[in-house]
Amino acid sequence: MTHATVQDLKPVVTVDLRSLPRPQRHTLVFRQYDALGPGECFELINDHDPLGLLYQFQQTLPGQFSWTYRVPGPIDWHVIVGKEGEPEEVRKDDCCGGGCGG
Repeated sequence: MTHATVQDLKPVVTVDLRSLPRPQRHTLVFRQYDALGPGECFELINDHDPLGLLYQFQQTLPGQFSWTYRVPGPIDWHVIVGKEGEPEEVRKDDCCGGGCGG
């Protein structure tokens, strides 16, 4: 679901769901996804294959996320979840972009 290899991905944070009550897990994951910038990702760790979460992403955010299994079980599942899109380009000069002509 993503073209990058797992080794190329640098998650901004790890979200370990294993100790959380199940009703809180999906909400936390979607909050973390919403906090990502384009091109960023986070790693989630779960105690079961998070297929229900994947299906929820597919229904609510089609084409807007990546989902890569880093560890596919059988005890723990590690998934890299990314926000699709190009990261905002950082200016390499001193121009503020305000059209000052400088």
